[in-house]
Amino acid sequence: MKPSRFALAACIALLASPLPAQTQYPAKPVRILVGYAAGSSTDIVGRVMADRLGAYWKQNVYVENRGGAAGNVAAEAAAQAPGDGYTLLFAQNGLAISAAALPDLPYKAERDLVPLAPVAATPHILIVASDFAAKNVQELIARAKAEPGKLAFASSGVGNSDHLCGELFNLMAGIQAVHVPYKGGAPASTDVMAGRIAYYFAGMPVGLPLAKSGRARALGVTSKQRFPGAPDIPTIAEQGLPDYEATLWQGFFAPASLDPALAARIAHDVQAVLALPATREKLQGAGVTLFEEDQASFRRFFHAEIEKWRNVVKTANLKLE
Repeated sequence: MKPSRFALAACIALLASPLPAQTQYPAKPVRILVGYAAGSSTDIVGRVMADRLGAYWKQNVYVENRGGAAGNVAAEAAAQAPGDGYTLLFAQNGLAISAAALPDLPYKAERDLVPLAPVAATPHILIVASDFAAKNVQELIARAKAEPGKLAFASSGVGNSDHLCGELFNLMAGIQAVHVPYKGGAPASTDVMAGRIAYYFAGMPVGLPLAKSGRARALGVTSKQRFPGAPDIPTIAEQGLPDYEATLWQGFFAPASLDPALAARIAHDVQAVLALPATREKLQGAGVTLFEEDQASFRRFFHAEIEKWRNVVKTANLKLE
């Protein structure tokens, strides 16, 4: 029996039309670039998300640490990667701060990267060595004023959120502590615990376990209200600096060339993974407050963050190069 002319025409049309290169995403391993050292707050949260996304997608999802330049090494690599969904960037405040304060970067975050989905927005925790003389924020400020230029504070890199926490503290407390940048939160906190650096505005996933274990002492948190995961630690605002407030946020970005439909799909999947009880338990156990917004809201938030930090850098006359 010969096929009908209708059936032949349909077969010819099917053969002539291009088939999609892939019918499923992800069809191969997905790489997540993190611009900070292993063991840093952003790395810890990024690895939780990589593990959960891998289980959700039933595909290998792995973290590649590219520390340096306040996360800009990883951000530049992500901006230059193919927009196929197989290279994602897990970034934090430092991305917006760099966009606001470093106009000569080889990439432009607002142009070359697309915000996908936020994951966390959590205060920093101010830690010192367990045997450090100051027992609270007021004692730390008093010591810094008594020894101007002698105390040092750590950060995970110039222009990162923890760096700006320290600069804001300097400005509002009227002190002159020296900034010492590291390549991540883990080495920064190690030197604080060893007494080589006076203090550090650590991310919660790094600082809170150290404080709870007694390996470091927590002097305060940077939010307006006490952190639910550690209600016994007072805020910096309630210790003499009532207007002090800073938050560490983290989220996913992709190359701007990523197809909008795939970007929306990945953003949806990140939100779906965040809604899973196992993910929430793991992140909250690490001292993280979830930041759940859709892609459009996160994009508006990111651009507002750039403007906010642009104003802070200008007002404080900070030089971040």
